[in-house]
Amino acid sequence: MTSLRQDLHFRRYWLARMVSLSGSMITYVVLPILVYQLTGSNLWTGLVAVSEALPYVCFGLVAGALADRLDRRRLMVAMDLASAAVLASLPLAYLAGVLTAPHVLVAGFVVQAFFVFFDAANFGALPALVGRDRLGAANSAVIGGGTVIELAVPALVGVLLVLLAPAPLLALDALSFIASALLLRAITAPMGLGRSGDRAPLVSEIREGLSFLVNHPLLRVLTVLGVLVNIGIAAFLSQLVPWLDQVLRIAPAEDPRLGAVWAVLGAGGLAGSLLYPRITRRLGETQVAQVFMPASLVCVVACALLDQWLLAAVAVGLWYLTFIVVALTTITLRQQITPDHLQGRVNTVGRMLAFGAGWPVGALAAGLLSEAYGPRAALWLAAAMVAVACVVAWAALPRAAPASPDGWRAVGSPELGARAPASEWLTDRPEGAGEERAWPDESRR
Repeated sequence: MTSLRQDLHFRRYWLARMVSLSGSMITYVVLPILVYQLTGSNLWTGLVAVSEALPYVCFGLVAGALADRLDRRRLMVAMDLASAAVLASLPLAYLAGVLTAPHVLVAGFVVQAFFVFFDAANFGALPALVGRDRLGAANSAVIGGGTVIELAVPALVGVLLVLLAPAPLLALDALSFIASALLLRAITAPMGLGRSGDRAPLVSEIREGLSFLVNHPLLRVLTVLGVLVNIGIAAFLSQLVPWLDQVLRIAPAEDPRLGAVWAVLGAGGLAGSLLYPRITRRLGETQVAQVFMPASLVCVVACALLDQWLLAAVAVGLWYLTFIVVALTTITLRQQITPDHLQGRVNTVGRMLAFGAGWPVGALAAGLLSEAYGPRAALWLAAAMVAVACVVAWAALPRAAPASPDGWRAVGSPELGARAPASEWLTDRPEGAGEERAWPDESRR
């Protein structure tokens, strides 16, 4: 078996993702700062997170179904180029002296809408490119590289913001989308070319993806857990800039400590991605959330109580470590369980419910609380959501992984005296079939 490091196609894919993530990380730091400068409002700043997540609710179902029909590479390239064009409008408007907060929010919404379609194709592209047996390592490599970027890029952006206005930095993200499109276009290995022959109506295909997720006991629990966690994370991160400014006294575009806080957050994410394979080998996939969700709760509560910036930054980094471990587990499990022809639909619906629904709710609620009572109120909302997620992780996950009466079976479940790896939870009772069968590994055809 070719290692990922020797796989030219994966290297191009990985480099495309790293280039794009570098640019996106610049935008992720700059957009809320830009809106905060333009409006001075905690609520408007929270709306940045709403505008970036709402597209999953609006387009997630259609994007997933289309991604399973179309050539995934072409769809990803097209979305990258469209995103570059929209994002470039922000620095151009700034140079013309006509940039407004609504323009920033609309651009953020449109770029994220394009990303929904990109992400739907990407969910299926990676398993098809590397195969299920290398999927965990591939996800770890992508997330690990991304967290290195999260460590380095925000610190660099913090320095650049001392010297430059926020808006011109967004041109770098537009260029990163173009570079990503060129790298993806150079990949010649199959990434899923769409299905030939007769196709069911689009509504039927959407229903098929929804049915797979709803009827799978483990995916149901992971989705509920994802919604709760994303409400909490959105409440925290959507008010990060006001919290740094009003509680920790770190000016959003003038204080170099801003970059230091982002660097610590990135360091926590890097540590989580590096520790993830060892953690899952020791605990098992479904027990990771049971251990790391309570740890996440402790970190969020610490952030809500602390007002010394260095200690608060450490708490933020530890919180992000726990989040990355749980997120990696959820993503990998969902991709491993889902057959190739449903990857776009199932994973996009899962992301739509967890991120698309949870994130706007958390960000909007946090913005309203922060506007009325200050940023600490948003952090306490985040802590409350993480606490509920802890209850779900401990109460529901143990029952979801073993045998299910709905026709889903976890081979080697605790009742049988052994823990099965996620790759063995690939069973379905097709309609009209008399016995259970394993989904074929279509990525190896």
